[in-house]
Amino acid sequence: MSKKSDTAVVTRKDMTKVGWTLHMMRVNWVGYAMIAPFFIIFLAFTALPVVLSLILSMTDFNMLEFPHWVGMENYVQLILEDDLFITALKNTLIFAICTGPISYILSFLIAWFINEIPPKIRAVVTLVFYAPSISGQVYLVWQTLFADDSYGWANAWLTKLGIIDAPILWFHDESWAMVLCIVVALWTSLGTAFLSFIAGLQGIDRAQYEAAAIDGVKNRWQELWYVTLPNMKAQLLFGAVMTITQSFGFGPIVDALCGNPSVNYCCWTLQHHLNEYGNTRWEMGYACAISFVLFLLMFGCNLLIKKLLSKLGS
Repeated sequence: MSKKSDTAVVTRKDMTKVGWTLHMMRVNWVGYAMIAPFFIIFLAFTALPVVLSLILSMTDFNMLEFPHWVGMENYVQLILEDDLFITALKNTLIFAICTGPISYILSFLIAWFINEIPPKIRAVVTLVFYAPSISGQVYLVWQTLFADDSYGWANAWLTKLGIIDAPILWFHDESWAMVLCIVVALWTSLGTAFLSFIAGLQGIDRAQYEAAAIDGVKNRWQELWYVTLPNMKAQLLFGAVMTITQSFGFGPIVDALCGNPSVNYCCWTLQHHLNEYGNTRWEMGYACAISFVLFLLMFGCNLLIKKLLSKLGS
């Protein structure tokens, strides 16, 4: 160990944790100055709102009067008295479980497939798969395909084949609305996570695959587990965060296809419940309680994914 390193270790032992942190901030002040704008924005628009949401969730606040402290009353009402919240929680979990893992795996597998094709057509194929996630008219295709009247393509073909006698009200039928919304969500799910996977796959040094072959890796699945995935942990974690955020933010898809509210609240989610109390009723304390529950669900899923990804290649 160098003399400089020995001095740094001794100095750290002689200082408290706070003192050492302040010392390193003075030494590396240029780096801290460069990240200061991002840190200030993150603190002001992400960390601080989460803390304020937790505080306001324990108040009765209508945006006109000063918040009145009620403690855990909002959370007790959510769990024990608000039946629509339980419906929203159940639907949100169903949507997240059905779309999250499938979308994540599908994004990676398609990215893996695209990475194997010749570079000249790779960009075109990537655009074909990515386009539905950025198209402003993406829902128009599904609304035309599953229109409620006999002019809808699905109803027209099913009637022509003699399978049905009367048109099915696809997005206004409890039996079909949730299923179709999940299908549409999966169809539009190849977004930012998908692109990050492609970038991660293209950034892996091919020499690692050659070294793995020498060490005994015999097939593509072993390459995937022992070489590809460990080299993509950063992209996999980023993709997981984006996928979780997308799977819990299901509200706009339901609004576009089923309207708001959906028939008999069959597709009512926590996002709808939050908007109902926050933007319509102006019960901000109760809305903050709903938002904090949603935050805890997403945060817990992120921790679980991070723990699972840490075991890749082990």
